[in-house]
Amino acid sequence: MRITFILPVASQNGGVRVAATYARLLQERGHLVTVVSQPLWKPRGRKARLRRLLRLEKPKPFQPTPLLDCLGDRHRVLERGRPVEARDLPDADIVVATWWHTAEWVARLPASKGRKVYLLQDYEVFPHLPMDRVAATYRFDMHKIAVSSYIRDTIQTNHGINGIEVVPNAVDLDQFKALPRSRNTDLTVGFLYTPVQRKNVLLAIESLELARHLVPGLKALAFGRKHPSDELLLPDWIAFRQAPDQAEIPGIYAACDLWLFTSDHEGFGLPILEAMACRTPVLATRAGAAPELVNGENGLLLPGDPQAFAREIARFAGMSDAEWLRYSVAAHATATAYTWEDAADRFLASLRQACTA
Repeated sequence: MRITFILPVASQNGGVRVAATYARLLQERGHLVTVVSQPLWKPRGRKARLRRLLRLEKPKPFQPTPLLDCLGDRHRVLERGRPVEARDLPDADIVVATWWHTAEWVARLPASKGRKVYLLQDYEVFPHLPMDRVAATYRFDMHKIAVSSYIRDTIQTNHGINGIEVVPNAVDLDQFKALPRSRNTDLTVGFLYTPVQRKNVLLAIESLELARHLVPGLKALAFGRKHPSDELLLPDWIAFRQAPDQAEIPGIYAACDLWLFTSDHEGFGLPILEAMACRTPVLATRAGAAPELVNGENGLLLPGDPQAFAREIARFAGMSDAEWLRYSVAAHATATAYTWEDAADRFLASLRQACTA
């Protein structure tokens, strides 16, 4: 098949990595795959320039996800940030929107560009977005694929849209892997730092501060794309790595005995599987795919309460090595039970269904 993916920006974020992984796997299976994305653009105007001038650190240059390197010139980056138009795309059998804004562009394309598919990677009706426009995209005449049951069920409940297929994400087991290990002498807990409010990093910080009073010697580490802001500072005892190379991230997961997933709202939650693939159990809120992934043997689902997280951190600190190892083995088994090859099989079957609908 001839398949085109429309990305907002070919960044390293989770949603883009999912689409890029499908693009790579479908190409490896002999399909003609094209990806079109926008360049990373910066806001203009005096305030934006002033913010850049006052920035204390020089930002790292933008690096498109290397997952698209295999496409060569079939990954086309537009000359500037603008809507994708028919002239930007080859004729195809399938064209895939990967974000609400790209869905608006795809909806306007002629039939020659392919049967329209909407890869739903989150429920994107957020206050900082034009919520009416986002909600309107769910009613577009597109074949819809969601990456979690949460997204499907929320859209069905809030908007009455049925017939959304679920194809869960997987984890890149070539990248995210670790050898069997024992627990650290001092329990080490990790989390992903981001100032995005719905990720609720404050819950992780408060939980660790409480747990520190219960667990002498407790260690914590975090990584994230941006340096901690003044509005969401990290305590100085929590080690932080800013924008580590992708090759370094599995080692960060594997350095931890527990991983915290504290989101209030999430489309899927790839760090759950990434941590588990690196043999690290997860304490998670019930956001995104967590209820489908965390089963009590590979980690625990908890209410969004720092006391609850702190108690479980303390319980893990008091475990025997053998008990912790059972959680670690179960976490790894969960992450490796469903691969990207499995996901690609289901995704491709759904695309073929779209072509015949």
